[in-house]
Amino acid sequence: MNGTPEGPGPVPGSVRPPVTERQAVGRTAAELHDYRAAFNTARLGMAVVDREGLVVSANAALGGLLGTEPAELTRQTAARLVDLPADTRTWYAYREVLRGRRSSFRCTRRLKHADGHSLWAEVSVAPFPDSSQVLLSVADVSDRRELRARLRHLQMHDPVTRLPNRTLFFERLSAALDPAACDRPGTGRIGLCYLDLDGFKAVNDTLGHRFGDRLLGVVASRLTHCADQTGHGGGSGHLVARLGGDEFALLVEDSTGTDQLAALAASVLAALQEPFDLGGQRLSVSASIGVVERAADGTSATGLMQDADTTLYWAKADGKARWTLFDPERNAHRMTRQALSSTLRPAVDDGEFVLEYQPLVDLADGELKGVEALVRWNHPQFGRLTPNRFIGLAEEDGSIVQLGAWVLRTACRQARAWQLEHPSRPPLFVSVNIAVRQVWDSDLVADVAGILAETGLAPDLLQLELTESAVMGSAGRPLQALQDLSDMGVQIAIDDFGTGYSNLAYLSRLPVSVLKLDGSFVRGFRYDAGSHPNPADEMIVEALVQLAHRLGLTVTAECVETAGQAARLRRIGCDTGQGYLYSRAVAPAEIGALLAGAPVPHG
Repeated sequence: MNGTPEGPGPVPGSVRPPVTERQAVGRTAAELHDYRAAFNTARLGMAVVDREGLVVSANAALGGLLGTEPAELTRQTAARLVDLPADTRTWYAYREVLRGRRSSFRCTRRLKHADGHSLWAEVSVAPFPDSSQVLLSVADVSDRRELRARLRHLQMHDPVTRLPNRTLFFERLSAALDPAACDRPGTGRIGLCYLDLDGFKAVNDTLGHRFGDRLLGVVASRLTHCADQTGHGGGSGHLVARLGGDEFALLVEDSTGTDQLAALAASVLAALQEPFDLGGQRLSVSASIGVVERAADGTSATGLMQDADTTLYWAKADGKARWTLFDPERNAHRMTRQALSSTLRPAVDDGEFVLEYQPLVDLADGELKGVEALVRWNHPQFGRLTPNRFIGLAEEDGSIVQLGAWVLRTACRQARAWQLEHPSRPPLFVSVNIAVRQVWDSDLVADVAGILAETGLAPDLLQLELTESAVMGSAGRPLQALQDLSDMGVQIAIDDFGTGYSNLAYLSRLPVSVLKLDGSFVRGFRYDAGSHPNPADEMIVEALVQLAHRLGLTVTAECVETAGQAARLRRIGCDTGQGYLYSRAVAPAEIGALLAGAPVPHG
């Protein structure tokens, strides 16, 4: 082929013909015409804005979004058309673009059409290259935002009750407790009613989950009605939510105090106690409610919910079908129990426990016959604790086995030491309290035999005390263990006798050698000057003493505090006494002083 090849580019090695000025002007005019056509016919609302922020030109799409003719937008302040000055941060970013200090920015604004309806728009601003003007574009995102709102509503609401769900509840709670929120006008306080239905699982199990869901829906309606009636409905910014299962929460922002929360809880309780009629099935349920109210400042969502959960537990533990207000003192006691329980086991190894000894005195001659070993816990945080603070916990978690073995070994070692230090005196016996769990969860017989062999203490100098309620119900392994210990020569005592089962028939079948009368009997012997003792008290104790003696048992009276009590006990034949009249529980050195010749006070 001859001639120049077809195509947009020059032939390699050839020289492009020069473009004339007229051709260049024609091309620029054509391009400008194309740009204007695209600008005017675009479905995206657009406006050209000068550096002063005034509209130079606007397209039909923008006029349609705002409900006005494009020509009427010319020379208007662009920022006001799309509500940019309403937000300080947005207004600043927009002005930075106008000044050429920022390349672009984007935001979402709510715009008002001329006919009054509103729409959501995404506004973008970017400068023209090599120009002092900027392009403002506005896209209608109302449909997209509405879809997102619907999806969020589904995500944030419970499908069964249509109440806000756990996610939305914690979002609102966190926002209410945000430090910035505390600076807003209001009471600065927050309240929460946290509840669940008593026995809801039984409803599900017997009538089915579909019926249970219908019940939850009606419960939700009643809760919402209560909130509205007492001024805490959704219109006032407060929240009724389903947290899951049969758990609900009523969040009261800007609460006015515990009286307000108590009134709300009482109304909820009353509303839920009204019978439910579901498809001809009449059903009555109740609820337990934990109520917490406090200053929002310094409160965390986690802390508030923990206290609400604790208070709900108290309401259930106190009998259900009630509301209970959070009590800091009760909670402190619970926290102390948890702290003690978690540190019990290591405390034995760390040497935090010590033994004190309370004298057991012969009522006939006032001589010191033995001592009862009483454990104390020198807690690094809570100070010295008596057994009533931790023995129950030790029995619950099983650490009583480890602690009990330590007490037994320490007491036997100390009794043997006193015996060696004072060989001219009759040796003291030592009495040690034993929990039934020590019999079940360990080989108590083997442990006692090993400790006696290790310490060199004679078996008849060891007395093991068990409570009446534990001994009287003994059977199987516990009973066999007591028999084996008795056969070994160890003395078995029933502590707090007269407060448990009081089945006297057991006394003839159990290997018991000592009865310790509960202090309530002895306290009945105490009377003021000018009054007369109650003869019935003395008759009861005398009968118990005579019964014990006929069975070959000795009797120890606890809680002897006055000389008068001691005299009456001695007169009716009680063998030994123990109490503040003689001594409180003391350190081993003070018992050593008594053995060395210090007198023991007695009545």
